[in-house]
Amino acid sequence: MQLNRVVITGLGALTPVGNSVLSFWNGLLEARSGAGPISRFSTSGYRSRIACELKDFRARDYLDHKTLRQTDRFTQYALVAAEEAVQDAALALPAVRPERMGVVWASGNGGVESFEQEVLANAASPRQPRYSPYMIPKTLLDTPSGMLALRFGFRGVNFGTVSACASATTAIIEAFNYLRLGKADAILCGGSEAPITPAWVGGFDAMKALSVRNEDPATASRPFDACRDGFVVGEGAGALVLERLEHAQERGARIYAEVAGGGMSADAWHPTAPEPEGSGALLSMQMALQEAGVSPDQLGYINAHATSTQAGDLAEAKAIALLLGNRLASVAVSSTKGQTGHLLGAAGAVEAIATALALYHHTLPPTASLQAPDPALPTQLQHICRQPLHKEIKFALSNSFGFGGHNASLLLSSL
Repeated sequence: MQLNRVVITGLGALTPVGNSVLSFWNGLLEARSGAGPISRFSTSGYRSRIACELKDFRARDYLDHKTLRQTDRFTQYALVAAEEAVQDAALALPAVRPERMGVVWASGNGGVESFEQEVLANAASPRQPRYSPYMIPKTLLDTPSGMLALRFGFRGVNFGTVSACASATTAIIEAFNYLRLGKADAILCGGSEAPITPAWVGGFDAMKALSVRNEDPATASRPFDACRDGFVVGEGAGALVLERLEHAQERGARIYAEVAGGGMSADAWHPTAPEPEGSGALLSMQMALQEAGVSPDQLGYINAHATSTQAGDLAEAKAIALLLGNRLASVAVSSTKGQTGHLLGAAGAVEAIATALALYHHTLPPTASLQAPDPALPTQLQHICRQPLHKEIKFALSNSFGFGGHNASLLLSSL
């Protein structure tokens, strides 16, 4: 069976360092931190009191009152980022066939803010419970995929994916697979997350997963650094339009990069901790390369999942060392979570955008706040520290690894 080649023709981003693709990209290259004190609720009593919130973003500037009333933030973020991506791709009806357009959207947590608000409101008056008729659709993880289909009139494949912090990369790989098999002409994919709420921050705080560098939030997210002490939770969305190459060429679309392969694996190790030697991470990277028929020797850049946790960064670094062998010193590695914080289920989409733009602009984004690499990491790991690296490369990996041992790696290529 002849498989289709798949390319990226549209991008949309809503992130703590920029509310559009251009501002996001500039924020990455400037090593700008999106972290600051949490403004959305009182953090008195919390160990960690910082997060990467969106800046100067008002959903009402983008969405009508009815949509705002019926949706949680994570769906609102999806709608805004997707609008930019679809416009960027110039992918609109009636120029395309609606039954050949699909949506695959991810979130690791769903409408947690709406759920919290409903529970608290009704706990205050248990004898007269009054739940909103919008409570269930506000919280369901597949609501964005349905809302996006409604917004754009896309009537093809439509579903949501969840695999913790690998969710958005899983969505992209699923879209890639559908397009390769010829089941669609184009698919809008990505992920959104709105987890900066009292319970979700409190839960991660109780796990001691979050940075407590409260007095200096700008340097709190420091992947691979010797002084890293946990991740900084972030919010936002990333959207990509994936398209069959032939379809994109027929309509003269701009192409950012080609999706060459995808790998997914499981650690089968622990509910939250990664397998210490990075065996699951290594397997997902190997699978992505093997699917494309690409050797590790051909890689030029890895956008690492590295969240700034002790165990996670070390396990991934070990996996990268095993993958690259004696080429470890020649492949550039960075984690853009140093700028954005960790967008959980949306992280993979935002980082896939960063990787596609790195290929398109021949510029590799740095890891912000990486001052002294952890000596426990493989010493030959080629970090991009604080300044972008201008380098033309052919292949790049984007990694996403999540609680539960979910691993996903996306291989992108320049055309």
